[in-house]
Amino acid sequence: MGFRLEPLFDLTGRTALVTGGNSGIGLAMARALGLAGAGVVLTARRKAETDDAIAALASESIAARGLLADLAQPDCAEVISGGLKSFGLEADILVNAAGVNLRQPFMEVTAAAFDLHMALHLRAPFLLTQALAPGMASRKWGRIINIASLQSTRAFPNSAPYGAGKGGIVQLTRAIAEEWSRHGITCNAIAPGFFPTPLTEPVFSDPERAAKNAAQTAIGRNGVLNDLTGATVFLASDASAYITGQTLAVDGGFSAK
Repeated sequence: MGFRLEPLFDLTGRTALVTGGNSGIGLAMARALGLAGAGVVLTARRKAETDDAIAALASESIAARGLLADLAQPDCAEVISGGLKSFGLEADILVNAAGVNLRQPFMEVTAAAFDLHMALHLRAPFLLTQALAPGMASRKWGRIINIASLQSTRAFPNSAPYGAGKGGIVQLTRAIAEEWSRHGITCNAIAPGFFPTPLTEPVFSDPERAAKNAAQTAIGRNGVLNDLTGATVFLASDASAYITGQTLAVDGGFSAK
């Protein structure tokens, strides 16, 4: 039999921890990893939504568990590490997808609101990497995928803390790569364009605004969640073994125009 590419993308036997995995981009990425063979652990605050997500994944024969944790709390990494141990699991893949965008005018942002954005978008990925990367390194294999944004490189109205956090995640991605890649762990980020999720509901509820965003892309449409499948599996698999510290825009060419 000739050479086949499937093993490069096969995640059978891997365990993926996905924060914010009960909805939106996090759930779409968990589904992608599960379809590639990984077992997934969804970490989120809301039990009912997490249970629904697990049921949806199970309907596609994806093995999934839920792990309730508040990523805004300083002890989130301890809670999650303990939960994984209680399952008898070790994370091979970490997807930091949990996030928030309160969409407040610049002068109305409070210190607490600013801190919430930083906690979810920067502190939680940092602490989870501290907690989980040593185990990956001991096995000489690991994948960390962060979620960047169009706002990592450009500004949108009423999103200053969100943009600051998403700018920071690009640099954190590089810092993680510099620290851990020599141990077999790659760290990259995906920067999505406009996708319909609970986080972007205010955008998609305005048809004129949604159409304007679609027209800004090179492809001519906004994203659908399945557009994230290939990039997710690629960055989580052996296919991307020599790629680290990078940010991949999955935005239909929005940032190219």
